[in-house]
Amino acid sequence: MSNMGARVARMFRNFNLENRALREISKEKPKAAPRHTGSTPASVRSSEPEAADLTDSIHQRNDPLLTLLKSVYVESKDPAASETPKPVEKEEERRPLKFSLPGDPYGLVEITDVPKGKLSLVEALKALNSHKREPQTWTPEKISQEYSLDLKDTKALVDFFIPFDVKIIPPKTADAKQIKAS
Repeated sequence: MSNMGARVARMFRNFNLENRALREISKEKPKAAPRHTGSTPASVRSSEPEAADLTDSIHQRNDPLLTLLKSVYVESKDPAASETPKPVEKEEERRPLKFSLPGDPYGLVEITDVPKGKLSLVEALKALNSHKREPQTWTPEKISQEYSLDLKDTKALVDFFIPFDVKIIPPKTADAKQIKAS
């Protein structure tokens, strides 16, 4: 059914197409607006006598200007490279590692020291676990002093990072399966 509708639509659309196209092409075209004198191409303007004088004066050799140009001598230096010496890189203060895993964990190279103000992963877990077990003894102040950390960073560490904790929720019914703690 829809195929029939498409045929009829195509028939009306293509009806007398060539005559309609010829009629549209043969219509008189509208005339373009006159152009401004400043926007005319250089080839058209060169026919004017004033423009010809101007182009000649541009291409003529001007000896006084040429002698002045020859007397100019320019010497350039890179001011950044010559004046400012390279700053000597200061070595970071390092502290020995407090705790580490025994053996060669995960095939990584054993770390012996860390920069001050930083923690290794093992030290961070140890400090967080100590604070969790004994918060009165392991205060943020003591942790920051022990590991050479900034007090503000240590307080944020203690507040926002919690070591892994497993909680087993007892089942509501007695016949439900339960994971046994070993």
